[in-house]
Amino acid sequence: MTTSLPDEPDELPADMADAIAALHLLGDEELWRAARQGLAPEKAADLEALHLKRQSDGLSASDVEALATLMKEYTRIMLVRSRSAALLKQRGHDVSVLHQGHEP
Repeated sequence: MTTSLPDEPDELPADMADAIAALHLLGDEELWRAARQGLAPEKAADLEALHLKRQSDGLSASDVEALATLMKEYTRIMLVRSRSAALLKQRGHDVSVLHQGHEP
């Protein structure tokens, strides 16, 4: 089954739409890199710490702002990853390796 991808996402905020707008122009190697990118380890640790703090102590205003910034970056990365994987699949690549953590 072939999945059709919209050329211009209508329901995304402008900054998120911009993050994926030109992915279809990338070569396969660049798409593989984009599909494997992740949040930097220190940012992932900060994000987890803020989630734990929110559950235990609550967050200050600056914590809420930091959490929002990290969540926005995480969401952008996941959007780019998923769009890149979809494009690779559309081009005939087996993207199941992305779920397994192995490189193609």
